[in-house]
Amino acid sequence: MIKRILVPVDFSKSSLNALDYALALAKPFKAEVVVLYVVEPVYYSAPDLTGGAETMATLMDEQRRLARQQLLKLEQRYAKAGAPLRGVLQTGTAYRAIGDAAQTLKADLIVMGTHGRTGISHLLVGSVAERVVRTAPCPVLTVNPSKQRRRLGAGAPTRGTRARRGAARSTAARR
Repeated sequence: MIKRILVPVDFSKSSLNALDYALALAKPFKAEVVVLYVVEPVYYSAPDLTGGAETMATLMDEQRRLARQQLLKLEQRYAKAGAPLRGVLQTGTAYRAIGDAAQTLKADLIVMGTHGRTGISHLLVGSVAERVVRTAPCPVLTVNPSKQRRRLGAGAPTRGTRARRGAARSTAARR
C-alpha cells in the first residue's frame, strides 16, 4: 500500500512532469504527496575577493527564500486543481537529502524526473536520479523527459516512464 510519495523537484519541466505522474499515481491510493526541493551549497575554487562566508550565507538565504516561494506556488496551483501536496525544503547534497527525506518521512515511493543526459554531459554533471536509485531506502520510479507534460487528473501516465526494477529488490535485500 502506498501512503506517502516523495517527489524531488528542481522546478524543471521534467521534475514537474514527474510531479504530475506522482499525483495521478497517488490519487487511487489517497496517498500524501510530498514535494522536496534541495538547496545545494555552492562552492567556488576561486580566491575569495568578495566577502567570503557572509556572501555565501546571503546567497544560501536567497536560494532558500526563492525555493520557498516556488514551493508555495506549487502548493497553491495544485490545491486549486484539487490535488493537495506538501512542500519541504532541505539543504545539502541533492541525492543524500532525498534519501534522508525519504527515510525521515517514511516515504513508500520516490517519483522523480530525469534530465536524460548522456555522454560527456552525464559524465561531468552526473545523475542525481541514478544516485538516488542506488541509495534510496524505498523503491524509486523515474520519469523520463518528454516533450509534453501530462495534465493533472488525466489518469496514470504511460509514456516516458520506467520503473527501476533494481530499486525494489535492492531495498528488500538491505533489510
